[in-house]
Amino acid sequence: MTEPHKILIVEDEPLIAMMLEDFLDMLGKQPAGSADTVAAALEQLSAGDFDAAILDVHLRGGEKAWPVAAALAERNIPFVLATGGSGEMIDPAFRDRPVLAKPFTMDGVEAALARLG
Repeated sequence: MTEPHKILIVEDEPLIAMMLEDFLDMLGKQPAGSADTVAAALEQLSAGDFDAAILDVHLRGGEKAWPVAAALAERNIPFVLATGGSGEMIDPAFRDRPVLAKPFTMDGVEAALARLG
């Protein structure tokens, strides 16, 4: 598989989502939209105009992103799990996925995306 270029961002913090969009632009990737809830992300998934995702594990209101991860995996769409680090629990079904620890850096985003392709 070639390295993905159109990336969906699932992140509940608007400033972090904008920063990720900027990083993707600088890395020659195309941000393919963003979602801040499981429902919004699943809606984006139905529309399908992306080839990978950066998926924040913990979303607003204590919502966990595992339903989105499962839907992406079912469709064979690669994704990176974004975490706050320090002992966050990754669902055992997704422990083989690349992890991007906060605080994000452009080098970290680039390395995580490279592990997808």
